Amino acid sequence: MSGTHTHNHAPAAAHAHSHGTLTSRAALASMAMALTLLGLKIIAVLQTGSVAMLGSLADTGLDVLASLVTLFGVRFAAQPADDNHSFGHGKAEALVAMFQVFVITLSGIGIGWEAILRLISGSAITENPEYGIGVSLFAIILTGALVLYQRSVVRRTGSVAIHADNVHYQADLMINFAVIIALVLDYYAHWHGADAVFGVLIAAWLLYGAYGASQAAVDQLMDHEWPEEQRAAFIKVAEQHPELKGIHDLRTRSSGIRSFVQFHVWVDGNMTVAEAHRVMDEVEAQLMAEFPNTEILIHPDPEGHTD
Repeated sequence: MSGTHTHNHAPAAAHAHSHGTLTSRAALASMAMALTLLGLKIIAVLQTGSVAMLGSLADTGLDVLASLVTLFGVRFAAQPADDNHSFGHGKAEALVAMFQVFVITLSGIGIGWEAILRLISGSAITENPEYGIGVSLFAIILTGALVLYQRSVVRRTGSVAIHADNVHYQADLMINFAVIIALVLDYYAHWHGADAVFGVLIAAWLLYGAYGASQAAVDQLMDHEWPEEQRAAFIKVAEQHPELKGIHDLRTRSSGIRSFVQFHVWVDGNMTVAEAHRVMDEVEAQLMAEFPNTEILIHPDPEGHTD
């Protein structure tokens, strides 16, 4: 007996639509916050002259661009499959995540360069630190709320684009804390190199975050297999069916919020096509209940058969 069993599920489409709505809302929240902070930080930079504050402003400016691209990307990725993209548009999320990595890297290099120049020149003492401190505290509150919201969306959707955005805003939290410390040390403690030193540390943190954010995106673009524990959990559910004699040749990959799994199963060689189809339907129903938004393709083989 040979053949391939696959099925399209309306519930999976509804699940994907729900995830697309969640990721779009997260991207909109990110863009709205970035625009708000951009205006406030422009005022703070003009008032303080702080390189750490300038770095924070540059990062927020890039946040606006990155959030706009993320919004477009997650909406495009949520579109259903069509004639030209039969596996859907999910990899648009990975492309957006890679753009985020580029933005984070560019921001880190620019901030680091400006901070090093400030260290070398030893000039430009900050002024009116209360503006920078006040704006940074406000940014911490907004950014903290956004990070928590994005984490909940990532847990529910597995979106790599929102995950990359979340990594970026976690770095933003560190940047805002660093700006406050730098301004306090520079202005009140009269350690006039503190501002530039923290600028270098902020740049290093951004570059580290860019590397971390790139990993999940690259894995999706390269069709990396699921983590071993997830594969084991999938096999455990499939093996619960009493009429399966074994599972082999499991292949997995993810594309945005969707996953694709194909595998072979051994069944009784005397089964009719109708009986094998019934078993495949039952196995698939069990797996879809535990792994929603996953397209499953099953190839039945007579017991003992090897390719």
